[in-house]
This record gives sequence, structure tokens and C-alpha cells, in this order.
Amino acid sequence: MGREEYRATLERLFRRRRFGMRPGLEVVRALLDGLGNPERTYPAIHITGSKGKGSVAAMARAILSAHGRRTGLFTSPHLVSYRERIRVDDRLISPAAVVDGVDRIDRLGEELERAGHIDRAPTFFEVTTALAFDWFRKQRVDAAVVEVGIGGRLDATNVLDARVGVITTVELEHTDVLGPTVAAIAREKSGIFHPGMTGVLGELAPEAAVVVESEATRQGVPLWRLGAEVRVGDRTLSEDGQTFSVRTPRRTVDGLTLPLLGRFQPSNAALALAAVERLTTALGFGLEEAQVRAGLREVRWAGRLERVARRPEVYYDVAHTPESARAVVESLAEIAPLADPDGCAVLFGCLRGKDARRILDAFAPLAHTLVLVPVRSQRGLPPAELRTAALGRFPRIVLAPDAETGLRLARAATGPDGFTLVAGSDYLVGELLRGRAASDEPDLSDPGLGGEVAPDGPRPPAGGGARRAGSRA
Repeated sequence: MGREEYRATLERLFRRRRFGMRPGLEVVRALLDGLGNPERTYPAIHITGSKGKGSVAAMARAILSAHGRRTGLFTSPHLVSYRERIRVDDRLISPAAVVDGVDRIDRLGEELERAGHIDRAPTFFEVTTALAFDWFRKQRVDAAVVEVGIGGRLDATNVLDARVGVITTVELEHTDVLGPTVAAIAREKSGIFHPGMTGVLGELAPEAAVVVESEATRQGVPLWRLGAEVRVGDRTLSEDGQTFSVRTPRRTVDGLTLPLLGRFQPSNAALALAAVERLTTALGFGLEEAQVRAGLREVRWAGRLERVARRPEVYYDVAHTPESARAVVESLAEIAPLADPDGCAVLFGCLRGKDARRILDAFAPLAHTLVLVPVRSQRGLPPAELRTAALGRFPRIVLAPDAETGLRLARAATGPDGFTLVAGSDYLVGELLRGRAASDEPDLSDPGLGGEVAPDGPRPPAGGGARRAGSRA
């Protein structure tokens, strides 16, 4: 199987993103039925939330793998390679498996459509979800950790009979898809709950908590809550990460080491540990503290306050909401408390529909230099429009033609004791990581690159238009 065959398969798959997001689970269920229902062959942890769900998923997978449990991990979006979305333990799905699996699912979709069993072609995310679940069965995983794309109730992943459901956070996001209020979004995310599972919650705003807890009660799902049944303590920073303790109703684990930066990551680790503990209890095997330590000690998660250079430091973060931007600012205030903003720079680019003004408001105290770049997406905001949003917030605003040039300019403006922060979009971080990586992976970060494009105009991530449904590209 050559690189060109892999590229052609991905180009065909990525063109499906123009179909958008579609409500309902009928199509993905029909695909999985045609594949023999692979999603029923392993227990799963199902994770949703406005932020942190990918980190929680990566940590839960690491803890399970450290226990010797062969574990599938399904996340989205990817940064460098499509194959990042589908892993077993820490190994990406192979290019050959992508080609064979997508070909098989494409043929199945065409047969189902001809027979009238489905009324439309499967979307990008539906095909990817079916590919992941089928790959996990072929790899004979002992368990899977599955991140929701968008929302929960009608997300393509919500066909799992998961043993544990996790909701990390609930914030205003994707309001054209999930609803206009925090309560409406909480209702969609709590749709992952069903009878027979247990639940783990992050710290939710009161208007979200009341909705989520009401749905959990209705479904008979017992909950552990961060800040109540699950707590983080004794947190200290180090040069390369942080240590902390986690307490659950059944144990306290002291001296956990995590090689990830960010004051938010110990809470994510606590949610992951609690979810794995609830899963292992359901499956009847023990949680070993030594394996918990080993799993968290080795976890890696690119693009989440990732330090990619030192002296002066460069950090990459995919923060693209005001809340996540504030979390990054709070974390950098701990990591570099004496950094002079005059010697620091922010490299920023984002998509249309993002609240650029509020995001830049959050970043403004960090740096005096802002470098604005285009994002490689049809939905990218041009730097000239971003400049309007940034006026009055940064003393120095520079426009660059591309991310690589922008990074050079930002680093040139960074003093020896300062830092450069790259943030605003998965697409932006992914472009820079691809440039750094020695990889044959084709750059297919947007469906408009090398394929038929969708009409211009606002649309949810993953290319969708249907309200209250769908999944992230």
C-alpha cells in the first residue's frame, strides 16, 4: 500500500465533510450493524465536555494501558495525522488499515443507501467513528476510551453501551449546533448518560449542574463530582510538569507526577483516574496505584500548553474560546511569573464564529506583541479582520502571510527571558507541528484543500448545519 493510495483515500474521505453534520444516529447505527456491531465487543469510557475531554481521554487510556489492558483511544480533531484519531495503546492506526477500512465502509454505505436502509451518504465523522470502532474490535481491545465530537446526545459516538460517562465542563460553545444557553448545552452533553453506567463530572456552573444531575437521576446514573467525591490536593510545579494527589471515595493516591503543563491538567487527571476506577470496579478487577503513577508519568498530549522550545520558551496551545484562553493565561502566570510582557509575544489565528475579541482580551496581559496569521481553512478569519478585534489591546500588532513566517516574527520579538505563545486554533497548531514533523502525511486540514469545497458562510466545526446534532471534524 503506497503513500498515494493512502492520500487518495483521505482526499475522498475529507470531501465528505462538505455533507455537513446531520442529526440522528440512524446512519452510524446502520453502518455498525453492517459491520457486525463492533462497538458491543468491548467496554468503554465515553467522554464529553466543552474543554479538557481530549486530555482526560489520553490520561484514562494511559492508566488503562499501564494496567496491561489493551486500550483503544478515539479522539478528534487531529493535529498532524488523521491516524492520531484512532489508536490502540499508544500506536496509531496504520495507513493500510485506514485504506482498507474506509474502502469497506464506503462500499457498505453505498449498499445501504441503494437498499433504502439509509436516506443519505455517511458523513466524514460517521465513517471515521465506524472505522475506529471496527479497528478496536480487530485489535481485540480490552476497553476503549472514546471522546465525543460535539455535544453528546446525537453525536455519532453515542451508540456505545459505555460503562462510564464523563462530562468535563459545560460552557457556551457551538451555540448554533448545541443550543443558545449553558443549560441547553448541558442537556445535549448529558445525553451520553444511560441506565447501567456510572458518571464522573468536572466542576460545572450551577445552571449546567442542575441539568446534568437531573438527567443522571432520571437515568439512574450514580455520580462522582470533582470538588466533592473527587478532589485534587498537594499540587506543586516543577520544571517539566507537576505533582499532586487525588482522592476518590475509595482511595487517595499521593505524589502523582504529570509531565503536562497547565494548572487545569491535575483536575483532568483526577477525572481520568476516577473514570478508570469506576470502569475497573464495573469489570471486577483492581486499580493499582503503581500503574496509575506509571500511566500518568508517561502521558503525552500535543498542543495543550506544550513547550516546544526553551530560552526563550515557545508554547503551543489549541485554546480557541475565552474560557480556555483564560486558563492558559492563569497557567503561564504560574510557569513564568516574572516574564515582562514587553519581551513576550502571542501568535494568533482563529476561525470565523470564534469570539476573537474576548479571546484577545484574555491574552492581552501576557504580551505587548501580537502577530496575526491566517488559518489554513475556508473558515479562517483574515488577519486584517483580526487586527480590528485586536486594536487597543496590544501595543504592537503585526500581520504575517502564514504561520511559519508569523512564528519567526513572534520569536524575533521575544526577549531572552520572555516567551512566545501560539494559540487560537487546532488548525494553526497543527500546521506548525506538521512543519516540524518528518512525515509523509498529506496536509488535508480542510476539506477545501484538494477537494470539492462547501459554499462559503458560517457553519459549525466539522462542516455542519443541523441544529443540536453532529460531531467534530
